[in-house]
Amino acid sequence: MIYRAIGIMSGSSLDGLDIAFVEFHENGGKWEFEIQHTECVPYTAEWRARLEKAVLLSGLEYQLLHADYGHYIGQQINAFIDRYQLHYKVAVIGSHGHTTFHMPEKKMTAQVGDGAAIAAETGLPVVSDLRGMDVALGGQGAPIVPVGEKLLLNRHRYFLNIGGIANLSINGNVYTAFDVCAANRVLNMLAAEVGKEFDADGALAQSGTVNEALLRELNGLEYYTLPAPKSLANDFGTDTVFPIIKRQGGSIEDQLRTYVEHIVQQVSKALDTDPAYHREAHSMLVTGGGALNTFLMERMSAVLHVNVTVPDINLIQYKEAMIMALIAVLRWREETNVYSSVTGAGRDSAGGALWLGTTA
Repeated sequence: MIYRAIGIMSGSSLDGLDIAFVEFHENGGKWEFEIQHTECVPYTAEWRARLEKAVLLSGLEYQLLHADYGHYIGQQINAFIDRYQLHYKVAVIGSHGHTTFHMPEKKMTAQVGDGAAIAAETGLPVVSDLRGMDVALGGQGAPIVPVGEKLLLNRHRYFLNIGGIANLSINGNVYTAFDVCAANRVLNMLAAEVGKEFDADGALAQSGTVNEALLRELNGLEYYTLPAPKSLANDFGTDTVFPIIKRQGGSIEDQLRTYVEHIVQQVSKALDTDPAYHREAHSMLVTGGGALNTFLMERMSAVLHVNVTVPDINLIQYKEAMIMALIAVLRWREETNVYSSVTGAGRDSAGGALWLGTTA
């Protein structure tokens, strides 16, 4: 079977709306893919502010944002379809939305971006609320990308995605995955203090010195002692990590250098949870914006006992959007798209609410 789908992702780093048009081939349970068109639509200052402040809104204001953002996503998809002449080629859209609240311990997670609004704008089937079923079943609702890693990229043992939050998947006898630490969200906040959107190539961090006292305090955070499955909300970086860094003081270069080292050490600690980590050489596929941070990748290669593999730019930047498209296809097929071995839910699930854009 051949499926052509669009995946939509808005990460916690708030750099923009990722859109990917992907062709999937399924034959006897074996999947192949081709990312055919991609685009990141940068957020305007207004949209960035609205999404950043979503957690502060009243109930009514939040629901209005949910609807507005859904219509915005649908409009961006329509423009994308127009640009790449994809009319009558898209079978389904998988939209992650933008995570606002994430409290799996209370069986609640929320992503703004109304799937009904997207379906109304595009006239296409839309799968949204991708984490909700897993959380209702007692799971963390995260990470949800392992289904794509397992079906599409399983020649690697490890998968590290470095976005606003860094998460690791381990492709062992039992597939496991969990959030490691806050990543680009914190690095970008530090870079913003010297007027930069991000630390290009990690140049500022490379020029700094590790603050050992700060590094010890960061490594001592309680989250890192918890066993998997576990996941992080966006506010871990903004409300917990960032204030610690600022309280310790020092130059931005030293703060960036220290946080880079913190990320590397936490990834190393996460890899140590796999008994096979030190027994033999394995490859780790690194994606997300952090894969473009040259200095961070150099530190990973120097410290970790894995072959750090950075793929082509499309997969680096659009892996998560691609997998949102796959999750939608699997939901359409009524097949498992979230693994309980990863999230700790009571069972595997075929997650996502399906909205039909047209009855024709």
